Parts: sequence; C-alpha cells; structure tokens
Amino acid sequence: MPHLNEVRVRFAPSPTGYLHIGGARTALFNWFFARQQQGKLVLRIEDTDTERLKEDSVSQILTSLKWLGIDWDEGPEKEGACGPYYQSERLELYRREAHRLVAEGKAYYCFCSPEELEHVRESQRQQGNAFRYNGKCRDIELAVAQQRIASGEKAVIRLKIPDRGQVKVVDLVHGEVTFSLDQLDDIVILKSNGMPAYNFACVVDDHAMAISHVIRAEEHLSNTPKQVLLYEALGYETVQFAHVAMILAPDRSKLSKRHGATSVEEFREQGFLAPAIVNYLTLLGWSTGSDQEIFSPADTLNKFQLGKVSKTAAIYDTKKLTWMNGQYLVSMDLDAVTRETIPFFVRKGLVTQDQATEKYAEIRAIVGVVRDRVKTLVELTEAAEYYFWDVTEYDEKGRRKYFFSPETAILLQKAQERLVTIEVFDAQHTEEAYQKLIDELSIKAGEIIHPTRLALTGRMVSPGLYDVMALLGKECCLARLKQAESFIAAEAK
Repeated sequence: MPHLNEVRVRFAPSPTGYLHIGGARTALFNWFFARQQQGKLVLRIEDTDTERLKEDSVSQILTSLKWLGIDWDEGPEKEGACGPYYQSERLELYRREAHRLVAEGKAYYCFCSPEELEHVRESQRQQGNAFRYNGKCRDIELAVAQQRIASGEKAVIRLKIPDRGQVKVVDLVHGEVTFSLDQLDDIVILKSNGMPAYNFACVVDDHAMAISHVIRAEEHLSNTPKQVLLYEALGYETVQFAHVAMILAPDRSKLSKRHGATSVEEFREQGFLAPAIVNYLTLLGWSTGSDQEIFSPADTLNKFQLGKVSKTAAIYDTKKLTWMNGQYLVSMDLDAVTRETIPFFVRKGLVTQDQATEKYAEIRAIVGVVRDRVKTLVELTEAAEYYFWDVTEYDEKGRRKYFFSPETAILLQKAQERLVTIEVFDAQHTEEAYQKLIDELSIKAGEIIHPTRLALTGRMVSPGLYDVMALLGKECCLARLKQAESFIAAEAK
C-alpha cells in the first residue's frame, strides 16, 4: 500500500477520443510534480461513460503519453496495490459506498422521472431561476424506498446537500475560493443503471488510490465544491487541489478543431517532435520568471512549482510551437531526429523500411543537411524528395529566371566537364572545382550556382549546394546537369 504522506497524483482521462493537447498539459504538470516530489503518478482510465467511448482511445492515449516521455508508476500496464485502474472494473466499490451513504442518512433514493425533472426545470426557467432539484424524494422513508425498488421501480441515489452555507476550497494555484451552497442541488451520485456519476467516482477512487494532490484543468473548478461535500459525507480526508488555467485559442475562444490540430497524435502526424511539444506545453500556463524558452524536462524538474502556474488562460499559438520545433530539429541528436524522420520517408514512399535499415547512414546524412532549413518532419520529408526521386520538373519561377538562355546551358555543360575530373566527390572538392571555374570564366558565382541548384533539385532553395552535390553523388549530378542542359536547349528552340 502507499506510504503515509507520500505525494500521489493522478491523470484520469476519459477514453472518448485521442489525447487532447490540454489533457497532455495536465498529465505533464502532474508528472513534473510527482517526479519533483519523489512521489507517484497514477494513470486511471475513467471509462464509465459507455455511450461516448471510442474503441481505440485507450491505446492511443497510452501511446501518446509514452511518446511524450510521460511515464506512470501505477495504472494500465503497470498494476499496483490500488488497482484495478479502469473505472469500469471498480463498479462494485462505487455501489457499496453509495449505499453506505444511504444507510447513514446522507443520501437517498430519488424516483423522479426525466419527464418530471424536465417539468420542474421548465417551471424554474420561466421564473428566471437556475435549475435545482426540488427535493421531492428527499424525505421518503428508507424502508418505503427499498420496497419500491424491490417492486421494480428505477431510482438514482442523490447526496443530501445543505440549502445554505458555503464551501471553501483552498486551491494551490488560485488560493481560497468560496462557493455558495444555494447554487448547488442534491447531486446524483449513482445512476439508475448502477453506474456512478463523474464526481462521485472521482472522489471514491482518489481516496481508494491514496491520491494526495489533484492537479487538473480550471474547467473542473466548478466540480470541486461537490467533491469536497462528497469527501466530507464519505468521511474521507480531502485532497489538495490545484487547477491550472485553461488553454484558449488565439481569439480567446474555447480551443476546437477549427483552430488546427488539437490532439497529440495530430501533432505527431504533422511532424512535430515530442521534446518540442513537451517544452511548448510546459510554457502554456507556467513560467520560470525568465526569458528562457528552450529547456528540457530535466531543466523543468529543477524549477517547477505549482505556485508559479498562471491563474490566467494560456493562449494556444501554433506559430510558436512550429518555431520551437525547428529549434529542436537543429539541436537534437541527429540519430534521434533520423529515427523520427524515417517513418515519414517510408510513408511518403521515398524508401521502404528495409531500405531505411540498409541505407541508414545515407539517410542520416540527408537529414543532417536538410534539417536546419525546415520546421517539421513533414517539411523535412518534402525537402528531401530530390535525393530519392528523379527531378521531373523545375520550379516555374526559377525556370523563367535561370533557364532562359542558351548561355546557361553552356555553363552547365562546362560544370559537367569540371565535375567529371573530381576524384573525391565531396563538398570540399566540388566547391573548389566550381570556384576555379567561376574564376576562369570571370562570372558571378550566382550565374552558375543558381542554375546548378535548380538542375539538381528542381528548386530555387536547398541546403548548401556543395552538400547537396556530395550527397547526390557524381553520377547523379552529371545526369541531372545533362538533363537540364537539354531542357534549356529545347526551350530555346
């Protein structure tokens, strides 16, 4: 069982979709806090909302967390003393605790039908009041209620909540927050089908799993007074709460699909690197107080404090993330970037998986040359196409600018003649050969370099020309220069 006074936090996603960027940020903050406090992170799957469950959601959530480097100490695939870690496997516990509250007079059976509740709701709406359950079933004697259930009537279980007073929550981010009880009603804790309500299951599980701190999104702050009342009714010690600011779109609206990618899996598919996403998420609502923007999880662990989590909403900025990803593409270990890039090469059809293994050194070199000019792995893949595929067309603007006269064809012919003589075909020797040719012909460097780049890549922009030539190799360079020479000659006719 957990040690007394041990810091234990939990990340509890509902498997109704892929891991949202907001959920990933919540998981990350829990992970930072647990690791910094030498505590434990529990992963709990809240899968009781059967109507909204998606079949592959759990596996995708686990995959995304692993890819981000967020490991958990207990949960799916890491069973511990407080399992099971799927709420659907804990239903007996919820039912037992709900019926205990009924037996203790702290909760009661409610037989009101959805139609009756809607009638009450409509009546209160017409009077300009917010909906609150009217307490119709609150005073039904337990024996009578049990007889009605035995005869086949359906009932939910509601918690008795005082009509007046306040609930005070001491939040580690927002400080003391006060809620008035006249804004709450007798909440349902167990549905008529025996499934627990969200707030009830959370409280029962957090106690059973010895959770000490609940770090979650600010949107759950409104649930907190209900949960505090449940802790008190159940006789549990209340956890410490910390609600981190929401993530909003640039227009300060709620983040949605219309603002672009919103799940970790989508960002991964678009060619973002896990360390870049972790770095970016860390800065969404937390700051070291300095201007530093690029730092590793290890750096953050040394500095992370819940007290420095912002109380104001964080603004989702994909431009900032894209810039940051570009920084990581350049600075990360080349082998790590290459391993992340290969699946994109395979998906694009540039290489097969077997070829990627056989030609790893060549692919690594290509990635090393291209990566400082792109921001994502998708861009890197597109920028590397001409290393694998023949050039079949030329950039239209470049063609008009550089392939417009027979003189260019003559220059490309002279370039071929010079490259043929190179014995060691690398960046140094190709550059020396071109520089001598430029001097001998008394031309500006751009007059031959730009047409050569267009001939070799089909593009006006590429990594350093001599790096490109070295990677393409002598035979390929000569063939592409010859092809461009012929193209120019044909266009000039």
